[in-house]
Amino acid sequence: MAAPAGLYAALGEKPGIARLMDDFVDRVVKDPRIGGHFKDVKPAALKESLTDQICQLSGGPCKYEGADMKSVHADMDIHKGHFNALVEVLQSAMDAQGIPFAQQNRLLALLAPMHRDVITQR
Repeated sequence: MAAPAGLYAALGEKPGIARLMDDFVDRVVKDPRIGGHFKDVKPAALKESLTDQICQLSGGPCKYEGADMKSVHADMDIHKGHFNALVEVLQSAMDAQGIPFAQQNRLLALLAPMHRDVITQR
């Protein structure tokens, strides 16, 4: 899916996306519903990888070089409730960063198709 025009700028370009991912990762590792999935993850590396991924997806100049979502999540026993909790945490982080609702929806629409590769328990 192509990035909606202007989304990268609306997210604050790479500095804004980095702030969002800092906030998001800080929240997600503490979330009682899904934080356990991140216990062996280095938060700084996750923030950097997610920043590049969101930057690229939103139409920015970044290049995401991380693993594909299916490989990363293959052994994590993630079900739909976990995925939905992650989206809720992301929405909270976007609210806290002052990202307008319409722009949040545009980003979520880009991320939504990933559920097929992230959810491993049906």
